[in-house]
Amino acid sequence: MKDFRIRWIKLDSVEEAKRAITQIGSDPGGVGLMAGKSIGRAIKIENVPIHVAHILKQEMLSVGGDAAVHRDVIVHKVEATDVLLLGTVKQLEHLAQKILSQPFGLKELGHQLKAVLKGLEPHQERTLNCRGRELVLGKRTLVMGILNVTPDSFSDGGKYVDLKQALSQAERMIEEGADLLDIGGESTRPGIVPISAEEEWSRLEAVLKELIPRISVPISIDTYKAEVAEKALEAGVHIINDIWGLQGDPDMARVVGRYHAPVIVMHNQEGTSYHQLMGDMISFYRRSIHLAEENGLSGDEIIVDPGIGFGKTREQDLEVMSRLGELKNLGHPILLAASRKRMIGNVLDLPVDQRVEGTIATSVVGVAAGVDMVRVHDVLANRRAIDMSDAIYRKLRGRNFAGA
Repeated sequence: MKDFRIRWIKLDSVEEAKRAITQIGSDPGGVGLMAGKSIGRAIKIENVPIHVAHILKQEMLSVGGDAAVHRDVIVHKVEATDVLLLGTVKQLEHLAQKILSQPFGLKELGHQLKAVLKGLEPHQERTLNCRGRELVLGKRTLVMGILNVTPDSFSDGGKYVDLKQALSQAERMIEEGADLLDIGGESTRPGIVPISAEEEWSRLEAVLKELIPRISVPISIDTYKAEVAEKALEAGVHIINDIWGLQGDPDMARVVGRYHAPVIVMHNQEGTSYHQLMGDMISFYRRSIHLAEENGLSGDEIIVDPGIGFGKTREQDLEVMSRLGELKNLGHPILLAASRKRMIGNVLDLPVDQRVEGTIATSVVGVAAGVDMVRVHDVLANRRAIDMSDAIYRKLRGRNFAGA
């Protein structure tokens, strides 16, 4: 019996397809033409007017793909419908190009579709300038170490309120492999009573003045208050981490823009009610990104965080974790911050101080999904797990692809 060694191979991006086709020995001129035909994508568009849905359906069929719409579209019983574009990268690229010249807002949709397709491809190695300190993105998954100088944080509150203890912990995390540090002066755990900007800054000021000239990695400040962010940036901080994604304090976008500081925009909301979880999150991010861009930031300077544990139930947190890769639609770096969170405690029925393994599992899931940074309390354990995961998952994105 002849064994043809027939099998399915996993190709998630056009670059992976190019490498697999090249290995076959195909003509170099045809590699680029064929690669986009091998990668299928499902692109969802919400609340599309019925006349636009008809155009999208017809155009997708004309390029060899298809579009799923509500069944009542054909009989005009609905005014709008969600649309699921189904096709290869090549077909979707053709669609995007075709609708650029059409009316009814399709030109803007064409540009957005191109941006989404681009965001789903692996990003090349590049350098992010953090106000004089640099982070290399795309080479490996970065680790952000957490330092809370608070008396009441859910995980390590009270441990590092002493200046010497805080400095010692910062240096320890860097020795263990932290690429950057995130310092918080106010607990944001559920049910906490907010503190004033003055009190928050009083917790941060001494630590920052000692730490900034002492270490070489970028320092992020975890704050949603523009007044605190401005003082921190004036002191030399490199990144702002805002749990309200520039939408909490109306002055925050202006502050980060004035100092041209990279900003982490976390998804957050009051309550846990959603129309469509991931769709609502993407809409939130687009508002945050617009605010950042209006104030001079762009590209890698805007980092998105799915906000695990904020405005979500356990089930919603788990769904977001399973769909992290969808955030690549936005075309910006992704930070995952699930360390020791309530989601892990609920799943494993463990207290905060016993959630290291659960955190490591989320870090590995993040690497597999293509996140750029992971924010953790336990740097050494997560650094090792992330390095191992990078060796497995990022290998396919590099030049040492062994073949299919």
